[in-house]
Amino acid sequence: MIRYRPAIAADVPTLLQMLQGLAEHDGSTSAAVASEASLLQHGFGRRPLFWAMIAEDAAQPLGMAIYYPDYSTHRGQPGVYVQDIFVADTARGLGVGRGLLAQLMHAQDWQAQYLTLGVSADNAIARGFYQRLGFRVRGYEFLIIDGSELEAL
Repeated sequence: MIRYRPAIAADVPTLLQMLQGLAEHDGSTSAAVASEASLLQHGFGRRPLFWAMIAEDAAQPLGMAIYYPDYSTHRGQPGVYVQDIFVADTARGLGVGRGLLAQLMHAQDWQAQYLTLGVSADNAIARGFYQRLGFRVRGYEFLIIDGSELEAL
């Protein structure tokens, strides 16, 4: 039976393993994945910047979602942004992805009125899954600045 629960600090190695699986699925290298220390500090420290939900069956991890508050000035409403979602190959088709999204919405405590996430344009399977759930394209792309360009700013 699949069980969903909020992640705790002791789950950081499991989260890291699933983040690595997600990075590999997306074609990234291990350098693209946070460290255990970073996940502990930023997710389970004095001022958490994210939360995580874990799906498991008999203590066997099946998937995870990492999320945090979002706010839309256009809507005038709070929401949830899903930074990462991962379902193990062996658990795909069992409803784990949908379950993770439903459970994190139940767990959030800021009265979120919408859920948003990013998905690679190359990931047709994930895009189809999200479309079946009712997700729509937001109509714009996210941009990022970091490193020396951010410092110069």
